[in-house]
Amino acid sequence: ADRALRLDAEAGLPPLYADKSFENFLLPRDNPATYAQLTEVFMKVRGYAREFPNTKQPGLLLMGYPGCGKTHLAVAALRALMAKGFAGLFFDYQNLLDRIRSSYDTASGASDRTVYRDAMEADILLLDDLGAQRILPWAEDTVTAIITTRCNERRPLIATTNLFDDAAGDTIRDKRANGAVEYRTTLTERLGERTRSRLFEMCKVIKMPLVEDFRIRRQSVP
Repeated sequence: ADRALRLDAEAGLPPLYADKSFENFLLPRDNPATYAQLTEVFMKVRGYAREFPNTKQPGLLLMGYPGCGKTHLAVAALRALMAKGFAGLFFDYQNLLDRIRSSYDTASGASDRTVYRDAMEADILLLDDLGAQRILPWAEDTVTAIITTRCNERRPLIATTNLFDDAAGDTIRDKRANGAVEYRTTLTERLGERTRSRLFEMCKVIKMPLVEDFRIRRQSVP
């Protein structure tokens, strides 16, 4: 129990998500259809955490629109695994890249110089908002190296993303009423084919249902 508390404190969870768990995940009971869909997702994520490490795929990839509860569920899963004694690390995708880039500066702190190794070697790595911004070739290579290494060594990765992928059942082209076509950015476009392939190889992919933004709904609750 003491180890689990220490691991939780050392995981780098941002204050906004530090207390997130399966127990306080909000299900939208005012919408029966959405409630059923989100409950199914909730059970899948909790099942992954319960069965770990005896899972077919060591990782978990949550895909969906902003505000649908991806990060809450990802953190809940990470904390459940840390309660089993596994060390975990939380990184916002852009912050991870910024810290790795700053590590090349000789004046950077020791923590920035070790962040790349930590991302490689952590028992469980949580990458939030994967592919959130278009990245330069060096960053793409860095992310590919982290994900490929973790995949090859079966080190679990929990990731969330707002990006789309046709293999996950997403519609990449959205035809508007006026006849215009909107093209949605895909995982492959942001991360590269190799990285996308590795993600689907190592992760249980869960598509989040389209729900009202959790952040807005939470603020509207009296």
